[in-house]
Amino acid sequence: MIGAMEVREEDESFKNIVDLLFDALEEKDPEHFAVRQYRKFKLAAGKTLKSILISAGSRLAVFDIAEIRELTRYDEIGLDTIGDEKTALFIIISDTDDSFNFLVSMAYTQLFNLLCEKADDVYGGRLPIHVRCLIDEAANIGQIPRLEKLMATIRSREISACLVLQAQSQLRALYKDHADTIVGNCDSAIFLGGKEKTTLEEWSKLLGRETIDTYSNSETKGNSPSFGKNYQKLGKDLMTIDELAVMDGGSCILQLRGVRPFLSKKYDITKHALYKQLADYDKRNAFDVQKHLSTHLAVRADDEFEVYDLVPLVPPGEAA
Repeated sequence: MIGAMEVREEDESFKNIVDLLFDALEEKDPEHFAVRQYRKFKLAAGKTLKSILISAGSRLAVFDIAEIRELTRYDEIGLDTIGDEKTALFIIISDTDDSFNFLVSMAYTQLFNLLCEKADDVYGGRLPIHVRCLIDEAANIGQIPRLEKLMATIRSREISACLVLQAQSQLRALYKDHADTIVGNCDSAIFLGGKEKTTLEEWSKLLGRETIDTYSNSETKGNSPSFGKNYQKLGKDLMTIDELAVMDGGSCILQLRGVRPFLSKKYDITKHALYKQLADYDKRNAFDVQKHLSTHLAVRADDEFEVYDLVPLVPPGEAA
């Protein structure tokens, strides 16, 4: 539609193909939302309209890529069905090129909106199957709109989100003033180690302080020697910034809501009952994505289609 919107500055009465489409829609439904918005758009002068179209075309330029158009042409994922039965959905993106990260943000936005609506309208407020979003590299997938509000509201619908960050400063850089709200709506937090100053400072404060006993001896020599001993109670950070920075790589700190943070050893994955099914145990267990990729449209039972029987045209004088 943007490509068909020709604007002539010298002739503002000129109507392009899109204008004619909206004229037809206006005859059918004068109060249609799209018609009312298009009227406001057409209030601008020709030069302004061109500027608006150029800006819109620039923002949507990524959809000039054939693969992106193919990917977003139709829905074969069915995000609204994820809470109906046990489902695993993997979204794999490049960790070095962020050109298409907006697609992931769109997917999460639609996922949360659709599942919340379905939980309220179909299941009485809670999904039958808990949906857990493991958002690795949460700071590198682009900003999820209204995440600070979603983190507080999706929990009651049996939806949870686990944000994995290299450092908390990444979250603040992306979500600005809403970063603290997002962290505050997380019931648990786990620190696996690191050396980013802001993260270390926040965890040091979160761990709190402990009381220690100190004593000192004093001795004065001279004609009248004297001895003294002084006892004192002082406050000390449970773990200082430098202690956190050199924390053993096999340890972690877990903080649950209502429970004081505690130091723990990381789980030894080799002791898990299903460890032999992992690629770490045998490379032949690695999941091959290419084998499961399909470009065929997945048809659902409630989908409706129009079917046409196409008959090839036969030139005059030739037998059918």
